[in-house]
Amino acid sequence: MKRSIVVLSAVLATVVFAPRSYAQVSKMTVGIAVPSPATIDTMPIPEVAVPKIATPESATIDTVKKIAGTKQKSSFLTTAPGIEMQNYRPEDKRGINVFEAPKDESLEYTGFKLQWGAAFTQQFQGLDHSNTAAPRLVTIAGVTTNANQLVRIGHGPNNATANLYLNGQLARGIRVAMTTYSSARHHNETWVKDGYLLVDASPIDWAPLNNIMKYVTIRAGHFEINYGDAHFRRTDNGNSIRNPLIGNYIMDAFTTEVGGEVYVRANSFLAMAGVTGGESRGMITSPDKRSPSYLAKVGFDKKFSEDLRFRLTASEYATSSSVSNTLFSGDRAGSRYYDVLENTSSTESAQAWSGAMQPGLKNSIHSYVVNPFLQFRGLEIFGNIERAKGRAAGETDNRTWKQNVGEVVYRFLPDQRLYVAARYNTVKGQLTVGTPDVTVKRTQVGGGWFLTPNLLTKLEYVNQKYLDFPTTDIRNGGRFKGFMVEGVVAF
Repeated sequence: MKRSIVVLSAVLATVVFAPRSYAQVSKMTVGIAVPSPATIDTMPIPEVAVPKIATPESATIDTVKKIAGTKQKSSFLTTAPGIEMQNYRPEDKRGINVFEAPKDESLEYTGFKLQWGAAFTQQFQGLDHSNTAAPRLVTIAGVTTNANQLVRIGHGPNNATANLYLNGQLARGIRVAMTTYSSARHHNETWVKDGYLLVDASPIDWAPLNNIMKYVTIRAGHFEINYGDAHFRRTDNGNSIRNPLIGNYIMDAFTTEVGGEVYVRANSFLAMAGVTGGESRGMITSPDKRSPSYLAKVGFDKKFSEDLRFRLTASEYATSSSVSNTLFSGDRAGSRYYDVLENTSSTESAQAWSGAMQPGLKNSIHSYVVNPFLQFRGLEIFGNIERAKGRAAGETDNRTWKQNVGEVVYRFLPDQRLYVAARYNTVKGQLTVGTPDVTVKRTQVGGGWFLTPNLLTKLEYVNQKYLDFPTTDIRNGGRFKGFMVEGVVAF
């Protein structure tokens, strides 16, 4: 018996300290060669069950392929938390270049699960700004000020922002998700960004429905609408890990609306159709001024080899009437560039979108965007070709805005821990009906370093110019430039 105990101890030590396989397995059998005299007291050595560990590859996962159960290449990802939710896009480095939440059941459903997560971001801002706008004198309570005089800004830290994530696995292929902004530039108080139900499997065990749900995904609730692909690569308040740079686009197509989306995915092809309430809040008043928004998306996303992946999507969004549509003004978190091109009365929350352009198409809008994406080893090329037409309340004719973005990222070193990035962004359109077009151009260059899959520090140089704005507009001859440093933790 004493020798049996020694043998058993050796087995357990081997299981604990031996290198583990991260392929999807259910059991590991360990054999130890030992002498077997007839007089030795022996006992059976049990098989040791090894749990499934979901460790998706970083930055190269096709949205229709597996995100859980893939092989882990190094110990770098062992510092990331395990994935417990089915069809889940991680908030850390593993979620980069994962677009729609993956449709995959390599992670086995074992019952109800609850998973918490969070993200925190802080910047150091080193920007300067200038303009050539003519003085615009405004008198309030007997005090006259120049409304076109820029506020004086210096170099220093911005306030931190934070997100809180809650995910619940309710049944096989059925998950509920909620995101809370614990602190944001525009809203210092805590408030809920979104909450929705994601259904990837039939709640009824019926063969015809099970077969349909192999290809279909349903999302319902209050969610970030799936218009374009840029919103998968942007900074979302406290989480900026997916954004290779620091600022979002000049015209930031991001909003949350109440409604539903239905997806069909098969053989690398994607199709989506959705209907929402058309505004960032659910509203039932003034029904004659409100109509639903309709959105659609089609695309192709294929990983041809371990080195090469190509994705191309086209998206459309349309609403005929709205009290306050927010397709290009729905980011209630605010811009990363604080107080640039704002006047002396600027405050952090009231002028939360400094540096961005909101076209003001609040009453009706018809917008579409094409997004090509090419990934070859560590090289990523992403494009955004966008057109939006619509009008504000009181306008009888439509205005058109155009946005073009080109972005290049190169990731290198083991596990692609280090990267460099560049982005060129132009926007052109009419401020009001019948006026000449104005133009905004932005150049961003920078890079980042992942200390762990959950911890990123990055640096950016930005140069933004405002062209052809009226002399009475504070942005006339406007420009801001300088550097930004940002750190983010997400899990």
